[in-house]
Amino acid sequence: MKMTKRLFGIFTIPAAVLIVVLAVSRIQGVALFATEGNWVSFFRSVANVMLVTLALSINLNSGRFDFSIGSVALLSSVISATISIQYQLPVGIMLLLSVVLGAVFGFLSGLVYVIVKLPPIIVGLAMALFYEGLAFAVTGGYGVSFVNNTELVGFPSVRNYSLIIVAALAAVILIFDYTKFGYNYKALLSGQKVSVHIGIREIPNTLICYGIAGALMGAQGFITATNTGTIQMTLNFGSIGAMFAAFLPMFIGGYIGRYINDKIGCLLGAVSMGLVSLAYVRMDVDSSVQQIISALLLVCFLIFLNNEQKFKNLVKQGR
Repeated sequence: MKMTKRLFGIFTIPAAVLIVVLAVSRIQGVALFATEGNWVSFFRSVANVMLVTLALSINLNSGRFDFSIGSVALLSSVISATISIQYQLPVGIMLLLSVVLGAVFGFLSGLVYVIVKLPPIIVGLAMALFYEGLAFAVTGGYGVSFVNNTELVGFPSVRNYSLIIVAALAAVILIFDYTKFGYNYKALLSGQKVSVHIGIREIPNTLICYGIAGALMGAQGFITATNTGTIQMTLNFGSIGAMFAAFLPMFIGGYIGRYINDKIGCLLGAVSMGLVSLAYVRMDVDSSVQQIISALLLVCFLIFLNNEQKFKNLVKQGR
């Protein structure tokens, strides 16, 4: 009985999303996975959303709202792409560079937060502006284009995106669930004052959290760049929009995390949103309508979470 309840909690949301999306697609006369490109698009969306969700949740769970993660993805991909093009490096090196640079920029954001001791939201906004400006300066405002580089633009594939998903998920689970750092991280979440009192060093833990989040965003920036072969510049907090796609899958992941590892919950949340995103594309839904639907889905799910016990009681009474 417990196993059935657990499986129900794990797969209800992804299964419900799949059923609804397939039903709507059928009504519209559209095949969701008609071509290999549709599968590539789906896996790319899952990888993107999962990476951003994990990066956002790492600090948000500790009460740190970091607005700079989108700019970290932008700057790390700009520099890694520029270096790779200049020295004709293989795509794997560009990915590695982007991850390492993302970790460095994320660490620097955390270092500024620790030094200035301002609220993380303010620091995140300041670092977002700084990184956006730095990316603009590196490219002269023209962005980066490598559409003629067959190796870089040829990266998108189901296999490559699957490898990134598995590698990132395995790394995060290993670091946060099976290392001393991860145990300290969870202890600080449970009771910060007590944890510090018994000798856990909060500042190093914070800096590592920022670094790991940055590394994940470096990979996300790489995926976004190689998808189109161009990196467009954004200023005035334009990079912040990248993080808003992670809110709904993060809440879904938190719900599913009651029944299984919360990182796997984030993956299943990303899978759910990947199905929705693919449906938007296949049914040619206008971007403004997409935003409205996504906002409604987020609000509805938050209403469910805040009234979950009431819904359960209604179900029991119905029986």
